[in-house]
Amino acid sequence: MALSPEKAQGFREYIFAKALWDALIEVYEGNEDMKQSRQDIVRQKFNMFNYVLGEILENQLQRFITLTTEMSSAGVSVTRSEINKKLLNSLPKSWDMNVSVIEKQKT
Repeated sequence: MALSPEKAQGFREYIFAKALWDALIEVYEGNEDMKQSRQDIVRQKFNMFNYVLGEILENQLQRFITLTTEMSSAGVSVTRSEINKKLLNSLPKSWDMNVSVIEKQKT
């Protein structure tokens, strides 16, 4: 009942709830290879994350938060230190002085 009629059409062959549940997991979460592939893609997005020319800081932060949430959902673990370092390194050049102050405070 939670599936839309269009999506439910593809699962009509399943009579038992367990079989239907397993099929839904396979389709929407994928098998282990698909999960690993999704994790690799999210890791690559994280490694390539950077400032986009002309982007306001609020939008950059929102993209970063979305990315870290996506990583968490995919089961990719990253330390708080790695997250902080990536964010600081991705800030625009106009923030270099602030980044230096933050890094000095850390030590």
